[in-house]
Amino acid sequence: MLTFKNFNIADWFSFYRVVAAPFLVLLLWLDERQLFAWFLLISYITDAVDGYLARRLKITSPRGSQLDSFGDQITLIVGLIGLFYFETDFIKSNLVLVLIAFTPYVVQMIMAYLKYGKATAFHTYLAKLSAIMQSVFILWALFFSPEYALFYIMIGIGLLETFEEIMLILMYDNWASDVKGVYWAFKDKRRLKKEDKKRNTL
Repeated sequence: MLTFKNFNIADWFSFYRVVAAPFLVLLLWLDERQLFAWFLLISYITDAVDGYLARRLKITSPRGSQLDSFGDQITLIVGLIGLFYFETDFIKSNLVLVLIAFTPYVVQMIMAYLKYGKATAFHTYLAKLSAIMQSVFILWALFFSPEYALFYIMIGIGLLETFEEIMLILMYDNWASDVKGVYWAFKDKRRLKKEDKKRNTL
């Protein structure tokens, strides 16, 4: 997946998040909280930019969607590690709620790899909203301090988004990208064609 051949401008913005992850880890190791927060902000901004460019320039592709999702996942993981490192007391005091929110995400990832051999890239509306809330909470916590209102909203939307991803995995026999949500999946021709073939074989 991570080959440079035929990378378009949106792909390069996605790829930035991948190569920036080790640098962010280095900043953690150096205990540079402010620099970590600023460079994490840049990574989040590239997430918004690559999607906008892909749609604006009509250069969306399954490869780009997969690269975008991989960049999102690794940035989220590094961001959570940074939050745990710099706000250890907050994480420990809310560990049960964090585990409740994180466990379905792990289940969803396992389901995706078992079924498709790779992570999902549905890019639903809920996924985008969840990513925004995650970035807002993490950045607010790093620049200032954890805000419980943002934390609870992030957890709630994250759970809804994860359960929707699980439903979509169950609905799609083959890997598919850019599905807006369950409602749109019911009308998705990619899924309907597979269902029609199944009916014809019965």
